[in-house]
Amino acid sequence: MDSLDLIQIFREVARRGSFSATAAAQGVSPASVSKAIAQLETRFGLRLFHRTTRKVSLTDAGQLLFERSSALLELVDLAQGELHERATRPSGRLTVTVPYGLVHTDLPAMLGDFLQRYPEVDLDLYVTDRVVGLAEEGVDLAFRVGPIEDQNLIVRRLLPLDFVAVAAPAYWKAHGKPAHPRELCTHAQLAWSLHGQAPRWHFEVAGKPFELALQPRVNATLAAPLITLATQGLGVMWAPRRALAQWIDSGALECALEPFSPSNVWLYAAYMQRRHNSAALRVLLTHLDAFAEAFKGRDGQRPQDAQPPSVAAAPQA
Repeated sequence: MDSLDLIQIFREVARRGSFSATAAAQGVSPASVSKAIAQLETRFGLRLFHRTTRKVSLTDAGQLLFERSSALLELVDLAQGELHERATRPSGRLTVTVPYGLVHTDLPAMLGDFLQRYPEVDLDLYVTDRVVGLAEEGVDLAFRVGPIEDQNLIVRRLLPLDFVAVAAPAYWKAHGKPAHPRELCTHAQLAWSLHGQAPRWHFEVAGKPFELALQPRVNATLAAPLITLATQGLGVMWAPRRALAQWIDSGALECALEPFSPSNVWLYAAYMQRRHNSAALRVLLTHLDAFAEAFKGRDGQRPQDAQPPSVAAAPQA
C-alpha cells in the first residue's frame, strides 16, 4: 500500500474516531485498518493516535499530519482530475517534429485545421531534419520521410511522396529536359543532404531502384534555399512534388522525369505507443487518417499502423 492510500485511511480514522467504523465504511476488516495505521506510524517513527477500547483520538503528531495532509490530498485530487481530462478531452500541449521539406506543403494547413477543431490543444512544432529521439526529447509525434530504424516506434503510413526534377523554364529551354535520370549528370545539380553525407538522388527505372551519385553545383543541408536558386535558373532539383507545389503551380518551376519517381517513398507519422495516449494525441492521429484519406495513395491502400519498410529516401526528421 502506498503512502497516499495510508494517509487516506489515516484521515478516515481521524474523522470517524474508530478503526471499526472506518473498516465498515471501506468494506475491509478492522485488522487491515489497524495494520495500515501501524505501517504509517512505523514510517514516520511517531504515534499518530491515542487508542482506547472504545475510541481513538489524534496525538499531537497525528494532528499535524491531519492538517498538513489536507492540502496534499486536495492537490492530488486536482491532479487526478486534470489527468482524467487529458485522457478523455483533447487538451494540453503536443510536441510534434516536422522535416524542413514539409514546411511548404499542405501539412501546416492540416495542423492549423486540427488546432481550429480542438481549441484547447496547443502545439510545439519542432522543424528539423535531424532524427529526433521521441522518448529522449519528449516528442509526442514525428513526421518522417524514408526509413525508420527504431523498432520501438509505432509507425503510421500517411501519404506517398512523388518526386520530380524541377528547374526554371528558362533553364530547361537553355539546357533541354532530360529523358532519363542519368542525363542529369550533364546538368547543374542543386542537391541537399545532411552534414557528412554524400548527396545522392534516388529514382526508379523499369521498376528497379536507380541511384545517381552527384557532383552538385550547390549542396545544402536544407532544401529551402535551393528552391530560390532553382527559380533563378541556376540548376535542377530532385524533390517531392508536395514540397514544390506552389512554385510548380505558379509556373516558376517546371517538372521533368515524373515517371522515374520511387514508388516506395512515403510520409510517416511515428509515435511511442498504442495504449494510454492522451486524448489530444488520439484525435491528432484520427485527424491524420482523415487528411491522408483525402489524398489516397496511388496503391489504393488506407493508412495503417505498420512496421516501416526499409526504403531509400531523403533525409528524415
